[in-house]
Amino acid sequence: MIIVVMGVSGCGKSTIAELLANKLGISWYDADNFHPQANIDKMKNGIPLTDADRMPWLNRLSFEMVFWENEGGAVLACSALKESYRTILRGQEKGNVRFVYLQGSKECILNRMKQRSGHYMPTSLLDSQFATLEVPQNAITVSIEESPETIVETIVSQLKKAKSPHDAL
Repeated sequence: MIIVVMGVSGCGKSTIAELLANKLGISWYDADNFHPQANIDKMKNGIPLTDADRMPWLNRLSFEMVFWENEGGAVLACSALKESYRTILRGQEKGNVRFVYLQGSKECILNRMKQRSGHYMPTSLLDSQFATLEVPQNAITVSIEESPETIVETIVSQLKKAKSPHDAL
């Protein structure tokens, strides 16, 4: 199974993905590490990505997810803001991809973004992230107001409730 921890920039995707992967004993990946340099440069300069910018990135992630599934599964931290992006990510692994949406207010996330250092995504792009976001209908939704440990426990509990008999968690 591939678990995609998704949401707008600054919601805690990487933190939660890493903790969740450790809890489940599987690998985790940060989708930010798969962006081409041109995308990173645009974001660093406060320019929102277009769908055309995102397509090669999303296709690469979908391709990688097939390998991760064959290696026993993984957790991916990825914004996955639109349903069309999530469809691409599901790719050939349709039944084996679960999305976890980290939900939080713009104010909460903006405060978090102001406190972090070393990330290329400026706070000026948060509005465009929320404008692009299509809240997923078929995802585990978790509030980011809880501690990371509580969020991970909630996710694991929801995954166990949702899993089918052939899934291994």
